[in-house]
Amino acid sequence: MHEIKFPFLEHIGGKLIRYEQGSAEVELQTMPYHLQHLGFIHGGVISTLMDNTGWYAAVSNLPEGFTSVTMEIKINYLKPASGSHLRALAKVIRQGKKTSFVTIELHDGENLVAFATGTYAVLEEKKG
Repeated sequence: MHEIKFPFLEHIGGKLIRYEQGSAEVELQTMPYHLQHLGFIHGGVISTLMDNTGWYAAVSNLPEGFTSVTMEIKINYLKPASGSHLRALAKVIRQGKKTSFVTIELHDGENLVAFATGTYAVLEEKKG
């Protein structure tokens, strides 16, 4: 597996922690600019972490020469996130020839604050 960098994920402070076959983990140390008007972590930050973590899990199962893109992601925000450390964990539930189905959990400390399912399309990488 080769590690792929995401400028937007890095821009918001997300960091890939673990990337292995069928799973991935991404963390974020929250900053004041991650907050929305009520002082909680903005939903866009949460969705970015979850989508990128799901993508890493999806591509971890693919052979060299293939990649993936998000087809659909559904996020359930279970409770507000307000801590200083977020951790997203993703796991491939079903791997097909054309799609990967992934579940993603987002934790604020020990609390599960969001749960998502994602479908990622499998694509052959273009050469040149």
